[in-house]
Amino acid sequence: MMNYFMGIDVSKSTLDVALVKGGEVLLEIKILNQSKAIGQLIKELKNLHVPMEDLVVCLEHTGIYCLIALEIFHKKGIKICLERALQIKQSQGMTRGKSDKLDARRIALYALKNQQELTFWKPQRPIIQKLRMLLSIRERLVRSRVQLGMPAQEAKGFVEKSLVRELQRSTRKVLRTIQAEIKTVENRLMQLLTEDSTLKEQFKQVTSVPGVGPVTALHMIVSTNEFTRITEAKKFACYAGVAPFEHSSGSSIRGKTRVSKMANMTIKKLLHLAAMSAIKTCEETRTFYLRKVADGKNKMSVINAVRNKLISRVFACVREQREYQKIYKHALA
Repeated sequence: MMNYFMGIDVSKSTLDVALVKGGEVLLEIKILNQSKAIGQLIKELKNLHVPMEDLVVCLEHTGIYCLIALEIFHKKGIKICLERALQIKQSQGMTRGKSDKLDARRIALYALKNQQELTFWKPQRPIIQKLRMLLSIRERLVRSRVQLGMPAQEAKGFVEKSLVRELQRSTRKVLRTIQAEIKTVENRLMQLLTEDSTLKEQFKQVTSVPGVGPVTALHMIVSTNEFTRITEAKKFACYAGVAPFEHSSGSSIRGKTRVSKMANMTIKKLLHLAAMSAIKTCEETRTFYLRKVADGKNKMSVINAVRNKLISRVFACVREQREYQKIYKHALA
């Protein structure tokens, strides 16, 4: 068991730090979010006789703003826990007041309270970081393409055709540029895959599952850190917001089983598209879908079941280092 827990509230320019031991606050300080300042913080910890092997640093996941701190603490061999802000907030129950200083203390106490369940952060390979960045750029470009094309699409049937053509003409050049940039990013993603044999093989396994396309496969690989951060299909289904949960209490509440809204919405959307593709192109999946709908099942519930099937198939293929087979025979059979 660890004895020292340090909570850090991260912002773009500063870090609010709180160090606790057994519930007692030993240090509270605000520093710049810079390498030099974090180095000085580690010296201060040593002055307080805090053993680095007995320290856990817990940070809220704030994207790129965490990167400097993560890199420095990892190099020093310090255990790091990177948690979602919502996870920390909901674990605290009702609280009063909010400030960066108070948030840092609450993060430290969260790590102390939940030390048995903490998952320690591991750095991604540089190529995974590149893939993540490129996927983020692609997502923004696709979103921009949709937003620019929306006015002309919505105007059809409601305004004069000449005005619709004017709208289309005003955005045509920009849309072509965006489409060209999307293609450039996708080519770069495929180039990175071909340069790494491990990624190339894993990508081949994931995309062998009917319905799972290149973009969905890349997002699954990156979000699971090559299926090392999340290794179980059920946990990924929870992460993606497609795992059904019971909603009942005593004899008075008998709600329908439903999925949670706490999810990676990008992954959830991609899995929905993958499920729809599988229903259209995979005979086995289409038969399953039609049978369930004919039995009176809600269509969205059946689509969600297909999403879970796709996740299970992907994780099985990666775990067993093979491509998807409609009729699979185990190697020992």
